Amino acid sequence: MISGLPAHAPFSRLSAHEARDRIARRELSPVELTRAALGAARETQASLNAFFLIFEEEAMATARAAEAAVLNGEALGPLHGVPFSAKDLMAVKDAPYASGSRAMAGNIATVDAPAVERTKAAGAILIGKTTTSEFGCKPVGDSPLTGITRNPWNPAKTPGGSSAGAAASVAAGITPFALGTDGGGSIRIPCAFSGLAGLKGQFGRVPVWPVSATPTLAHVGPIARDIADAAMLFAAIAGHDARDPFSVAGPVPDVEGAVGAPIEGMRIAWSPTLGYARPDAEVLRVTEAAVRRLADLGAIVEEVESVFATDPADLWIAEFYAGVGTRLREVVETRRELLDPSVAVVLEAALGQEMRAYYETVFARYALRDEMCRFFERYDALVSPVLPVTSLDAGLDMPAHLADRNLVSWVFYTYPFNLTGQPAASVCAGLDAAGMPVGLQIVGRTLGEADVVRVASAVERVRPAFDPVPPAFRPPSTEAHP
Repeated sequence: MISGLPAHAPFSRLSAHEARDRIARRELSPVELTRAALGAARETQASLNAFFLIFEEEAMATARAAEAAVLNGEALGPLHGVPFSAKDLMAVKDAPYASGSRAMAGNIATVDAPAVERTKAAGAILIGKTTTSEFGCKPVGDSPLTGITRNPWNPAKTPGGSSAGAAASVAAGITPFALGTDGGGSIRIPCAFSGLAGLKGQFGRVPVWPVSATPTLAHVGPIARDIADAAMLFAAIAGHDARDPFSVAGPVPDVEGAVGAPIEGMRIAWSPTLGYARPDAEVLRVTEAAVRRLADLGAIVEEVESVFATDPADLWIAEFYAGVGTRLREVVETRRELLDPSVAVVLEAALGQEMRAYYETVFARYALRDEMCRFFERYDALVSPVLPVTSLDAGLDMPAHLADRNLVSWVFYTYPFNLTGQPAASVCAGLDAAGMPVGLQIVGRTLGEADVVRVASAVERVRPAFDPVPPAFRPPSTEAHP
């Protein structure tokens, strides 16, 4: 037996890189690591509610096989023995596939989604499926099926959504990384609220299959404690898959090599509002300081107040909710009581769209994409806040002072880049005055994931002293690492 997890080195401190390397060196047992992850998942369900399903027997069987492979000197995958989770908007073979909805509670997947399949093939150990708002329709962490998921930084707050459980589980140190989805910001939003790093690649870079309810907006990507771990998982799941008709066939950029790369001379546009957002003062204080530090590293930073001529929220709403509404039409019309009431309202409105009006938004979306291509002729990256606020009470759909916005448009910053399909990341820029994380969004030109990771990594290198483990999950030891 490989030596177990030392008492002075709790799993909540372990990065994916550290776990993988120590397993390969026979210093850490995949069995004990997985047992610790499963235990943490169970023990935090009452307080955090991060998991929809926990795969106890399957995970332990996989962990025992992983340990045997190490002891037998077999070739190890790049993620060998590292526990992970997958959001319940992704298929896991032979497991419930409910998408956070009571209307889908009896649905069983017959296949693994490509990202799940690839993460397993790289040697990682799936311990469970995490919670999501219903069909990813809200940027917060609750659904009628699973209830409210809470933020490890403050259980009175939401971790953000719709990849709510994925973010909560990583922030709490249950797994060092997780698979999330992003149709309008659902990786970047919870990363911002939960002090994490997340990467939405170029549209089609990570294959999405079975077909999403929002097929022209959906992305799959990593959520992790830092951008290095996110890049490692991204490298394992990215690449062409013929099952996804939008899958990018070209080579995957070296995102792992981009971690730590210098940003001197990069042309970075800084936009506090994109032209229409209404950020709180604390958001601007923390993000503006982060941008100044990028300039100190040699980046050429230019403030750009208006990136978009108009807020593209209506274009996103027409596309996203029409897709989900069409998929759930029968439920909306005959079993509405099964749905989240706030979700049902927006789906009904989307189903009422007139065809010509819908296609006008489609062509406006193409024009928006062209506009961004021209923008990135001048810049290597665009940075902005991820969210207009630093936290939101659990159980609420939106901040009270932004009640004139709708279920998703209050987030302001993330959904435009699902419309354009460009790569984007969220990293923690620092903490607000109340000790809650604040996220900085980095957007790259088409196919430019490596530049996004370069800038994200620079933000992490020069931010103020930051302990990524929430206070309630810090061990008694003062050591920063196991």
